[in-house]
Amino acid sequence: MFIGRHHERGRVAGLLADARAGRSGTLVIRGEAGIGKTTLIDRVAADAVDMRVIRGVGVEAETELPFSGLHLMLHPHGDRLDALPAQQAAALRSAFGLAPGPVPDRFLIGAATLTLLSDLATDRPVLCLVDDAHWLDPASLDALLFAARRLSADPIAVIFAVRDTTRPFPDQGLEVVRLDALKRGEAADLVAAHAPGLTVPVRERLLDEAGGNPLALIELANALGSRPALHTGPLPVGGRVQETFRLQLAELPDATRLLLLVVAADGTADLGVVLRAAGTLGFDAADLGPAEEARLVVLDGEEVRFRHPLIRAVTYQNAAHHQRIAVHGALAGALDGDAHADRRAWHRAAAATGPDEDIAAELERAARRAGRRGGTAAVAAAYERAARLSTEPEGKARRIVHAARAAYDAGRPDDATRLAEEATHLTNESAVIAEAMFVQAQVAYERTSPAADAALALKGARLIAADDPEKAVSMLTEAVWSARDAGAHDLVRDSVELLREVRLPDGSTQAPVTGALIAYGRFPGAVPPMRALVEAAQDDRVEDFVERIIAGFMGLLTADDRSATTLLESTAARARAQGALGWLPYIMEPLAIGRLLLGDLRGADAAAAEGLSLASDIGMDMQVMALTCITVRSESDAERSRSLAPDVLRHADLHPTNAALATWGLALHDLADGRADTALDHLESVCSGPARHDLLLRAVPDHAEAAVRAGRRDLARTHLPAFETWAAATSFTAHISRCRALLSENDTAEEHYRTALTLHGDRSYDAARTRLLYGEWLRRRRRRTEARAELTTAQDTFTRLGAPRWAARAHAELEALGDRPTARPDDADPLNRLTPQELQVVRLAATGLSNREIAAQLYLSPRTVGHHLYKAYPKIGVTRRMELARLISIT
Repeated sequence: MFIGRHHERGRVAGLLADARAGRSGTLVIRGEAGIGKTTLIDRVAADAVDMRVIRGVGVEAETELPFSGLHLMLHPHGDRLDALPAQQAAALRSAFGLAPGPVPDRFLIGAATLTLLSDLATDRPVLCLVDDAHWLDPASLDALLFAARRLSADPIAVIFAVRDTTRPFPDQGLEVVRLDALKRGEAADLVAAHAPGLTVPVRERLLDEAGGNPLALIELANALGSRPALHTGPLPVGGRVQETFRLQLAELPDATRLLLLVVAADGTADLGVVLRAAGTLGFDAADLGPAEEARLVVLDGEEVRFRHPLIRAVTYQNAAHHQRIAVHGALAGALDGDAHADRRAWHRAAAATGPDEDIAAELERAARRAGRRGGTAAVAAAYERAARLSTEPEGKARRIVHAARAAYDAGRPDDATRLAEEATHLTNESAVIAEAMFVQAQVAYERTSPAADAALALKGARLIAADDPEKAVSMLTEAVWSARDAGAHDLVRDSVELLREVRLPDGSTQAPVTGALIAYGRFPGAVPPMRALVEAAQDDRVEDFVERIIAGFMGLLTADDRSATTLLESTAARARAQGALGWLPYIMEPLAIGRLLLGDLRGADAAAAEGLSLASDIGMDMQVMALTCITVRSESDAERSRSLAPDVLRHADLHPTNAALATWGLALHDLADGRADTALDHLESVCSGPARHDLLLRAVPDHAEAAVRAGRRDLARTHLPAFETWAAATSFTAHISRCRALLSENDTAEEHYRTALTLHGDRSYDAARTRLLYGEWLRRRRRRTEARAELTTAQDTFTRLGAPRWAARAHAELEALGDRPTARPDDADPLNRLTPQELQVVRLAATGLSNREIAAQLYLSPRTVGHHLYKAYPKIGVTRRMELARLISIT
């Protein structure tokens, strides 16, 4: 019987209707224990006769077993794995323990889950129902949430049922429907259906005590109906529905209660496992009979399940400690073979009554197996429990620091910090203390500041510089780069000095990045080693993702923008090919900047949008901020940029480099719109700030232009000496000529403008900026024909590149000449009409990739890719896929 819940059922019905119409959606149903979540999703499943229903459930006993929940849901569809892209299929097989393989990126398994669900929805809509989702193991939950957040144009509905507990459920960005207590009239109807013979006083007391909780109403009504003596005494409830189950359990024979404890402690639901364990304790299948008659458990073939999760909880919580120990020991003995090695290890740990090195070693092996499957949260849990069972302090410290590293990798910074701090107090071993500091440093980047990260990483590196130089270099790389983000020049200097002293072994692959970091910031001598790192990475002599990303940044710092961008694009392709999804937001940051600097404004938007989407979905808050700064710097939508800026600039003290990039973007919007004074204020803060010697040196020519336009020629030369030194070292001299033209007070300006245009080469955006200034100069000298030619070319270029405000400024200059130019059909670039996501899909489709191949690269479903193309075709005026290559090559 289902009473009430009209609004909630209506919302679920809408979700299913959307899925049937090809629109994905996700719903989180929240509520207290017994409020009716399971009943609601059971009803939903029963009503979805035209859909493929995939059910899952979180099991408390399985929370430390990586991907156990996901495997439970998807193993019936294992025959579909061969249809997945190879990397994704291998990741799922590895996660499920079906085949050996390299450690998969933990987010790649989410992408594989997304693709598999999309594949299952090809013949009919899919409904995924996950009950008790708060008890899912973290690896499974991450995968399902990643898939749910990236579903779009697929006929798939996902519903998570979540109990209010102290265990958090990350529902940010998902729609939440809360199940509240039944209204009194609805509660009375429910009681009447289950216990029609109750007297009015008892019924009213029941309604008061149960507080509209359906499970409490049903269980208490049934209990009262079978215990007439209780009608005149206190009701068997102390405000919690669990009390009813405790009373029912108390009436069972001792053997039955202990056998139920075996069921509660076991996570397999396998009747054979339960009975084998029970046999060692002196019980058999007949002892389950009373529990089945009392409707506490359900036997279904070879499985035994509790009728409600609360019965499992009460059974386990009510048992004496010595009984739990005995049961876990029996289950450890019943789970033999490699397939149950992890469960066996955890049961042995639960049965331990004190330190036991044998069990600790077994749990450590379980941690390593979990690591090979990509279950970082399970790795952390196994190492921590192994540490608690360790008999030697050094072994305990080593396992604790492994747990700290895994907790950090799993996105649990609080646990990582706690464990790292504990490890430092357990040992004097430098390697362990240094690794603990490294974990604390990386947490500090997110929690405190990049400067705090740099200081801790530098401190840790000092401990091991002589004994473990390669690890020290990794930590010093973190220190230099974090100090760079913070504009902490003293920390950069100290880290570089220590790098000079580190002696790497012959043939170390870290040598190129070390040489570049040592040279960082000292022009002109820095350019050769920094560009050498770019060359080494392009030649695949640098394979580590961190080092390739640094190489990309080094290329941008030395104005080798095209090489840097090409390297970063190949690095992104490598990350996709390897399924290293977690690296993509870090790669997209310099890639978007590189495309901006090359004038590929739409490409920059697409890279930033892809990085932002992934970073948001996988909880990389700092990368969200960094990529948002690039979005502010983007020139396609000034109003959106201005709306994003306040959130970014609030963190300017902690992250000055990112904030300066956003401020530079605001200045460019103001400069394009003719607000030179405001632009100058922004650019002065950028060019005088702590990030002024980094990429932000590139803002100096804009500062000079704003100063001249604002009538502050005295300020225009302020920052040019530093820029000229850098530009001369990097051969990036076109902008020097542009600045000299701006500051010339005679006809030598023309020579400088023409020199700049020659030096710009194929940098069409930079050339258009110079043509705009040159055209304005020509107009002021009444050289109308020449001015018109330069301004028209500038306007067309800005329009083609997707810089509408600069195009509008060129248009205004043409109007000042008396022109009223009319738009020609070929002036408007059709790619400007696409969203960044559509542009990314169209670009890949133009290379000949199929929808399925594009989906694997962008971590979307194939159907969503098809949806983007369906929307893009009419916008860009094509009807066939083969036309895309020609369109992309033209534009």
